[in-house]
Amino acid sequence: MSIPAFGLGTFRLQGQVVIDSVSTGLDLGYRAIDTAQIYENEADVGQAIADKGIPRDELFITSKIWIANFAEGQLIPSLKESLRKLKTDYLDLTLIHWPSPQNQVPVAEFMGQLLEAKRLGLTRQIGVSNFTVALMKEAIAAVGAENIATNQIELHPYLQNRTVVDFATRHGIQITSYMTLAYGEVLKDPLIQAIAQRNQATPAQVTLAWAMQSGYAVIPSSTQRANLQSNLKAVQLTLSEADMAQINGLERGHRLTSPKGIAPQWD
Repeated sequence: MSIPAFGLGTFRLQGQVVIDSVSTGLDLGYRAIDTAQIYENEADVGQAIADKGIPRDELFITSKIWIANFAEGQLIPSLKESLRKLKTDYLDLTLIHWPSPQNQVPVAEFMGQLLEAKRLGLTRQIGVSNFTVALMKEAIAAVGAENIATNQIELHPYLQNRTVVDFATRHGIQITSYMTLAYGEVLKDPLIQAIAQRNQATPAQVTLAWAMQSGYAVIPSSTQRANLQSNLKAVQLTLSEADMAQINGLERGHRLTSPKGIAPQWD
């Protein structure tokens, strides 16, 4: 199994805003939806999906287990609660959202429970998010690389995370990029804008196409129908080798997400 290259993110969207975003996305042809327990929007996302009546096997639903639910005997019940909210019998992909702060719950313990959830049919695939190379090594030791579908990480032209990407790729672990547009910062980059003009595309389409051509899955979010529609067109855009090389040159180690007390020691 693999992960769809293009999905819809729901970070920071709640209530009617997320219902409208998911509903519009599904109307436009999005079929992969990414949420998380900590987003506190799983029930809204579930409602939007249920209202559309799209056959379940056409959808790819991802959620993420929050750090408060890692302890033995808590992870699987929390996943079942997510399934109830999302109005589905299974997830296509369940991720560990962040590593356990100060290793309070060892990697082997929560990955073991996640693998058990897969065995029980609660999720088709499992994976991790915000994992460093050291943490990926622990996860691989616990459940085997073949059971880790993806590592979802902050990745955009200003933070290309190559150490993590190279390690994951060597072990057959797909990379999913979140915040691919760096909260819109890269859209103002003169180089990205010039490439967009050359390709008769938008800066967002160029950035998303760069990530997908680099082999990463993307999950951009938007509350605007026009942006949701425009972003989707990135799938059809092919950048030249020169365009790709120029964007690769924008790396500057510019990390935007590093929550205090939760973030690991980054590579």
